[in-house]
Parts: sequence; C-alpha cells; structure tokens
Amino acid sequence: MPCTPTAAPHRTLCLMARCEVCGNDYGMSFEVHAQGAVHVFDCFSCAIHRMAPICEHCRCRIIGQGVEVEGHWYCGAHCSRAEGKVGIVDKV
Repeated sequence: MPCTPTAAPHRTLCLMARCEVCGNDYGMSFEVHAQGAVHVFDCFSCAIHRMAPICEHCRCRIIGQGVEVEGHWYCGAHCSRAEGKVGIVDKV
C-alpha cells in the first residue's frame, strides 16, 4: 500500500488494505497477483482459503502439489483413483 511521509520526522503514514476474506485492516497485508486479478490478504490462511483449489473427491483444500486429471483437481492419486481415474501415481 502507498506510504507517504508525515510532518513529523522519521514517520510515515501507510494506508492499510482490507483482507478480502476476513475484512481485517492490517498494515502488513499483501497482494497476490494471479491470472490478471489482484487479491489482498492479511495472512496466508486467508490466501489459502480463497485461492487454493479444492479436491473434487474429498473436498479438502489442495495446499501441496495435488494432481490434475482431465481438467479435474485432486489432492492426490488416491482421490483421483476413487473418482475412477486410472494411471495416476503419487511421487514419493
């Protein structure tokens, strides 16, 4: 967020950005630029809540690698196989 000097020496005034998930005004919020959009969050958990894909089988948030099969997202090979996808293996 933009910061501007104030009349007092060694002080600046910074505008806080409101988190788009929880609405918190926080001076150390951050932006995530993705697919042409700009998102503002106050913490990583809010960013994950908004941006992480959801496994189409177990409905958990995919925070790690996950697997994409034929345009569908799964948290791992187990869930993709449970949905009838074949030939998918987790790397260990």
